[in-house]
Amino acid sequence: MTTLIVPEYDAALEFYVGALGFALVEDTDMGGGKRWVVIEAPGGGRLLLARAKNDTEAAAIGRQAGGRVGFFLQTDSFAESNARFTASGVVFEEEPRHEPYGLVAVFQDPFGNRWDLIEAKEQE
Repeated sequence: MTTLIVPEYDAALEFYVGALGFALVEDTDMGGGKRWVVIEAPGGGRLLLARAKNDTEAAAIGRQAGGRVGFFLQTDSFAESNARFTASGVVFEEEPRHEPYGLVAVFQDPFGNRWDLIEAKEQE
């Protein structure tokens, strides 16, 4: 599981669960405004959503990978995922491109994190 710092839990859930189709695995109130929020990508891979609690953490939102693509979401159908994401308001930074490992395009979440949407090339 990877921790992803977000500005607010509910805004993150709206995007990841609502727009991208992640499943909400757990949302436990820990008191004092803190929650234990775990989501899972279709096909696996979990994120712990952590609300920034100070200025240092808030400054890291969207920059946890130093401006690089830091997160990868694999799909069995790039066309279907791209259409669904676009209809949900996801903005891609580029047109899909073919790479040796498959079809890929970069998008950003609402917090500035860069993601690759990837349909892996079939093994020959």
